[in-house]
Amino acid sequence: MAHSFSYTHYDLDMQRAGTVIEITLSAIANVRLMSHGNFDLFKNARQHKFLGGVAKQSPIRLKIPENGHWHVVVDMEGHPGKAESSIRIVPAAPQKPVQRFSAAS
Repeated sequence: MAHSFSYTHYDLDMQRAGTVIEITLSAIANVRLMSHGNFDLFKNARQHKFLGGVAKQSPIRLKIPENGHWHVVVDMEGHPGKAESSIRIVPAAPQKPVQRFSAAS
């Protein structure tokens, strides 16, 4: 059985733990960051786990909790209208150069 509401799906493919996903929305919407297995459950209207929830401001940022294949779903279940959305992967902050010290003689 499929969902009775429409949603926008973003397949993030393989991502590393700690990667930040930034979701920009034009209206209040539900945002769900899910593993590949949970996305399969979601598609079939089954119980699933996700990070996120009702996004009342934009953009919102969610962090990938573990290495794997990830999906983002934006849906309007329980909210009027339709939200336009876009996502981007936020580049990790560049590592500071390691400061090296010489032993004092």
